[in-house]
Amino acid sequence: MSELRVAVCTADEPDRAEALALYSAVGWTAYTESPEVLVRALAGSHRVVAARRGGRLVGLARSVSDGTTVVYLQDVLVHPDEQRRGVGRLLLAELLAGYPGVRQRVLLTDDEDRQRAFYEDLGFAEVHDHTPPLRSFVRFD
Repeated sequence: MSELRVAVCTADEPDRAEALALYSAVGWTAYTESPEVLVRALAGSHRVVAARRGGRLVGLARSVSDGTTVVYLQDVLVHPDEQRRGVGRLLLAELLAGYPGVRQRVLLTDDEDRQRAFYEDLGFAEVHDHTPPLRSFVRFD
């Protein structure tokens, strides 16, 4: 098996086809049903990090941020063939390395036990478990 490479993306990567293939592989149809939305979302991200094995895109993480006080971890996805191999951990480490001193790191994700365990292992806490108490609100239109 070839070596895994995790790096910050340049403006022209990942390309549309490989991004769509990865989002499709994990079943994120909200993006794949509107490819142009995905392209704009990636282009408008503050930071995008990709994991590649043998040149193939196998994982991606992206953020939305002011770069100083808050960073929103928007997408963290790993191809099913690469899950549970440390790819997600490496993606987040590289993504968050670009935010030294940023205190507020926010993530909204699906309610799955595997995801909860993964993010808690990385030091995240669900809002209702945080001390001091916090509230979180979301609205989808």
